[in-house]
Parts: sequence; C-alpha cells; structure tokens
Amino acid sequence: MAQVKLENIRKTYPNGFKAIHGVDVDIADGEFIVLVGPSGCGKSTLLRMIAGLESVTEGTIDIGDRRVNDLEPADRDIAMVFQNYALYPHMNVFDNMAYGLKIRGLAKSEIQDRVKKAADILELTDDQLVRKPRQLSGGQRQRVAMGRAIVREPSVFLFDEPLSNLDAKLRVQMRLEIKRLQERLGITSVYVTHDQVEAMTLGHRLVVLNGGVVEQLGTPIELYEHPASLFVAGFIGSPAMNFARAKLTDDGGSVELEGGAAFNLPEGMYTNHANRNVTLGIRPEDLILTDSGDDIRNLTTTLAEHLGADTLVHGHFGTDQTDMTIRLSGTQDIKPGDPLPLRVSPEKIHLFDPETEKRLV
Repeated sequence: MAQVKLENIRKTYPNGFKAIHGVDVDIADGEFIVLVGPSGCGKSTLLRMIAGLESVTEGTIDIGDRRVNDLEPADRDIAMVFQNYALYPHMNVFDNMAYGLKIRGLAKSEIQDRVKKAADILELTDDQLVRKPRQLSGGQRQRVAMGRAIVREPSVFLFDEPLSNLDAKLRVQMRLEIKRLQERLGITSVYVTHDQVEAMTLGHRLVVLNGGVVEQLGTPIELYEHPASLFVAGFIGSPAMNFARAKLTDDGGSVELEGGAAFNLPEGMYTNHANRNVTLGIRPEDLILTDSGDDIRNLTTTLAEHLGADTLVHGHFGTDQTDMTIRLSGTQDIKPGDPLPLRVSPEKIHLFDPETEKRLV
C-alpha cells in the first residue's frame, strides 16, 4: 500500500487544449478517493496520468516514496480496472487473471495460490475459472477484471468507470462489492465516475472536477451539506438542489425571492452581505411539509411524481415562476394546483454569489 500525491498537475495537449489546470490532491495510504464530475471535466485524464498512460505536462506524481512521472505503467506498482473489462477473449478466466503474473515470471504454485485467493474473495467458482469471458455475465466479467487487479497485489488500485456498462440493478450490487473489497484489502484506490450517487456511496473523500479544475475536495457529507460552489451544489445530491434568484434584506436576516416569498436566515450569519443579490439554494428534502409555524410558505403545485417510497412535487412560490422540487416521503395524494404549506430550517439554506458562483459563507 502507498499514499499518492499529486502536486500542481497540468495537462496541455499538442493542439493547445488545456485539460487539467493545476490539480493538488494528497491521497492517504488505504484511502478510497473518487474523482467525479461531468463528461469532459478531466477525471479520466487525471487517472490516466497517475497510471502512466498519459504524460504530465507540468507537476509531479508521487506513489509511496517514489516520483513516478517518468516511470512506465508497469513500473508504478498500480493495477487498473477498465470500463470495458479488457479481458482476453481466447483465454479462460484463470488464464486472464494469471496472465500478468506469468509475464512477471512468478512460480506456477504462487500464481495458482494468488488466483485461487482472488477467486475466493470475488466468489468466482472453479467452474467459472475454466470458462471464456463470452460465457460470463457482465457482472462476472467485471469480477474477473477486478480479480486480475487483485492478484498483482499492487500499491494502488485505479478504477476507470468500471460499472458504466452494467444495468442499474447490477451496478448497485457491484458497487457494494467494490466497497467491501476495498475495505477488506485496504489498498489505496482512485475511482473515476460521472455518477454522483456512485461517488457518494463509495468514496472516503470526493474530488469534484469541472473543466479541469478542482471545485471542491472533501467527504461526501461535507460536499452535500457545505457545497463550496454553485456547481458542486447542483451536481451533488439527487434530485438536484433548487436554485432561485433572490436578494438579502437590509439587515441580512432573511432572503427574498423575486416573487415575494421570504425565508429566514441564521441570526448574524449574513450581516456583512446585507442588501445584495444572491442565488438561493434549497435541497428538495429540506423543504418540509407542515401546517404549523410562523415561517410557512405556500408552494403552488404544478406536477407530482409518485415514486413509491418518495413523491417528488414540482411547483413555485407566489408569483415567482422559478420551478422548485420538493421530496416528500411515501405516496402523497397531491394534484396540480394544490397549495402546499412548507417551511425550511434557516441553516438548510445555501446562498451563492451570482457572479463568482462561490458560497457566501
């Protein structure tokens, strides 16, 4: 095992396109860190630079006590699990898992021991070990790809969107298996995904990337409760956070939407930002249905989505036509036009600068 340190990492392609703009990340020994963001944000490029599959334009990459910028992938003591499994179709499962060890010249007995140990961890049966990849399901092929990485006993695991080819049910199952596997083996892991639910459930910490820049680095709870920017606030959480144009009052004690609805804020928190335009953010689950209290605001319902365990209600406050989504537990009998009395705790309100898009507090 080893820690990974990225310092001022930049990537510029020959055509002048700048993909990564000065990324600094320290990954602790045994940590599971997730690089997450939309397509084109640079997360796979960053992973490939750690693996040695992409050159680094500027900055340094350390794995353990070694600087690996100029080392070939085979010399970096890493193992990578790809999106498309990358299995040899003419080899059976055992030979696919053992191939890298044979190339390294390990003894036959040690190869058998390592493959058997990995197969037991991944619950691959003796019958499956003699099958060809085409005879396996998608989930079984992904287990083989992970087994091939495990047998190498690397210092670092690298995962490049390994679940994106699986159906929704299998993705959930494999997500749990990867989490259990990493906790059991304790190997430093870097995982790339565009799926924020996958990121939230897997990572000890998340690196949210946007346009080759780190928007925020922190634990899933930190990013959910205290997003540093409008981008992070909208990307982390499902359904996404509600946003609306608003203005702080003269004393900074409340915030008003354009349609007149106002929400109280924590006392004294926004005094220094009084009387300025802001972008207000409220998560759908933080708008609470209630019929008591002084701070109730009525939402005019436009649409209700019944999802079984939850009901998502869409509507707007007062004359402000900004669409708001509310998550209610269970199946609620709500129809378009129904007024919903709602309240939100002041500490659950997020305010952002509309120009810089950074969090105010």
